[in-house]
Amino acid sequence: MKRFIYFFLIAFLIVIVDQITKHLIMTYVKSFDMIEVLPFLHIVSVKNTGAAFGILRDIGSGFFIGVSVVAMILVIFLLVRSKEGYVSLSLIFGGAVGNLIDRIVLGYVVDFIDFSIGKFHWPAFNVADSALTIGIILLLFSHVFRPRAKAE
Repeated sequence: MKRFIYFFLIAFLIVIVDQITKHLIMTYVKSFDMIEVLPFLHIVSVKNTGAAFGILRDIGSGFFIGVSVVAMILVIFLLVRSKEGYVSLSLIFGGAVGNLIDRIVLGYVVDFIDFSIGKFHWPAFNVADSALTIGIILLLFSHVFRPRAKAE
């Protein structure tokens, strides 16, 4: 039971931080403005109508809303089925909810973290994207490096 409480607490915190940061960006950063935080890190305001990195932007929000809902149901199923991985699952769930809220309310996802090193430039992303990415990486690592039970 505790893992469900922790799961929803972590997911809720991700959603709150994601939505607050996106609100601040939409309020104080104009489109095409760039605020340098560090030489390799900027704050921007991007309206992303597509998936990760802006791909598939012509499909429309309905598709991405459906994918988000299916992903959230899958995460809940995995949480109920397994006693492990609630931290990674909560990050994935919180990130999915954060971006789902944007898609339902705005029709696009607000991205604002702009990272680059030299000529390498990563597409803008947000707190929800970060949580999703970290959660997926943790989930993969936990399954790849899980000790296998020895056969008798």
